[in-house]
Amino acid sequence: MADLSLARKVLHTEADAVRALADRLDDRFTAAVALVRDCRGRVILTGMGKSGIVCRKIAATLSSTGSPAYFVHPAEAVHGDLGMIQPSDVVIALSHSGETEELTRLLETLKRLGATLIAMTGDPHSTLARAATVVLDCSVSEEACPMNLVPTASTTAALALGDALAMTVLVEKGFSPDDFADLHPRGTLFRRARRVDGIMRTGADLPAVPPAAPMRDVIAEITRGRMGITCVVEAGGGLAGVVTDGDVRRALAANTDVLALCAADVMSRTPVTVAPHTLAAEALHLLEGRKITAVVAVDDAGRALGVVHLHDLWRTGLV
Repeated sequence: MADLSLARKVLHTEADAVRALADRLDDRFTAAVALVRDCRGRVILTGMGKSGIVCRKIAATLSSTGSPAYFVHPAEAVHGDLGMIQPSDVVIALSHSGETEELTRLLETLKRLGATLIAMTGDPHSTLARAATVVLDCSVSEEACPMNLVPTASTTAALALGDALAMTVLVEKGFSPDDFADLHPRGTLFRRARRVDGIMRTGADLPAVPPAAPMRDVIAEITRGRMGITCVVEAGGGLAGVVTDGDVRRALAANTDVLALCAADVMSRTPVTVAPHTLAAEALHLLEGRKITAVVAVDDAGRALGVVHLHDLWRTGLV
């Protein structure tokens, strides 16, 4: 049977290594964020072995959040790939020891090119660190390996530090859900980043009646819209309320002559609304939490812009 105590120790060791990073963040991290945020070229990640694998992931995260980045293999760099690096680029070099031969061979060339160097290393006094403009300390007290040899806690810490850098840069750049959706045009991430204004029914498809509309017209509009709801809209476009199937049923139960009423007599005057830029996932959570099937999107002036139905959200593939 597997040794669960060892597995737990591995997880605790790696978690402790990541937690320790938070206490070491200082002005150097802030400087690294500024360099990546203001980079006019590309962000180049480079590292050997498992550090190189971590670099590939950091590069992918930066690229997907608005900071063009890619990985350059340090061994291939000295055989022609240095042509991929320009003076306007920021190079992030990752090495736990800071003495990786393939990386240290690049240092003089990087200085000659004029590219800015950020070092992510477990030794802030290493050759790599001394050559860098900014040094990010990702040292760990021990590896999770029982022999303290296999890169485990150190690679996890480096990956987490790269994520912290990428997410801070994302916020600094004002990267939005719309930007994210543009870079992820397929798959679950795109669906989660979609907004209500890209899904809601508008224009002629928006069921709407004036407050004075007789109930016969209200029921006809609910039926036409096929969403179980109609907006009650004032002359200026302001949302006065909504009439739902449930409102009609309650009116029938309370009145002998429903057809003698108008929309204003039956409508809910404080309906649930959302802003058009609300994420589709948030709208779905709202509908399911309130146990309703449709919600009206309104602008800052309270004008009805569209209606999004639960089925519209389901069709996006959010569930």
